[in-house]
Amino acid sequence: MNTPGPFYKLCLTLGTALLALLVSCSPSRPQTSNTPAVQTLEVTQLVTRDVTVEVTRVIEVPVTVTPSATWQFTPTPSLTPTITPTPELPQASILEYTDCLHGPGDFYIYKTSYPAGSRVEVVGRSQDALWINIQEIHGWNACWIPASRAKLDSGSVADLPFVYTALPVTRYDYRSPTTTASRDGDVVTVSWEAVWMSETELRGYLIEAWVCQEEQFIFLPVNVAPTYEENVGTITVEITDEAGCSQPSHARIATATKRGYTLFEKIFWPPP
Repeated sequence: MNTPGPFYKLCLTLGTALLALLVSCSPSRPQTSNTPAVQTLEVTQLVTRDVTVEVTRVIEVPVTVTPSATWQFTPTPSLTPTITPTPELPQASILEYTDCLHGPGDFYIYKTSYPAGSRVEVVGRSQDALWINIQEIHGWNACWIPASRAKLDSGSVADLPFVYTALPVTRYDYRSPTTTASRDGDVVTVSWEAVWMSETELRGYLIEAWVCQEEQFIFLPVNVAPTYEENVGTITVEITDEAGCSQPSHARIATATKRGYTLFEKIFWPPP
């Protein structure tokens, strides 16, 4: 048996390769499928509306501005204030050693003392001109002394103005009395229940009245000074108050202690 030669083997190899190439290049048949195809219909709706568009245009128009008259303020020169110098208070010399009190009466509470020869300023006088209100030179520590115990450098006590000064208020727990008042003609009777005070603190009661006497409206301080034993029950005082003045009379009362006065209570004063 004859064995194929090399040429035969080469031809067989080329033929096999050509056959494989022809098989791979031949078109393939589509495979049939039993699945039905799904078709999608896309519908696009176009919605339109009428729109009115308002367009504003800014047009620059040149404007010529005529400047107005400039307002000018012309200040009116103010008047130069006239300074009236405060008149100096009259001065006096103390003639003899004297106590100086908080009010124009020897029953007012003590404040200080002046030896003979002291120099003081004189602020004013009481209404009856029997007391003067004095103070240290350059003005402080004002109090009252009898007018007869000082000598004015010039003028007279009657030329001084009438002044009224405040009283020191006590810090103790005493109270002012509650009063009743009745009138019989020109006499007003004032009554109240005694306010208890210790014997060392007791200074009585002070009534300050503004009354009409001899057709003159005057300031009338009234002192009521019971002893410790007498300061019980009802206390009564009578004050003369006449008709004939244009101003209404009135009065008030305070309890007096060693160190000061309680706040004043009004006395309901009956008219004439």
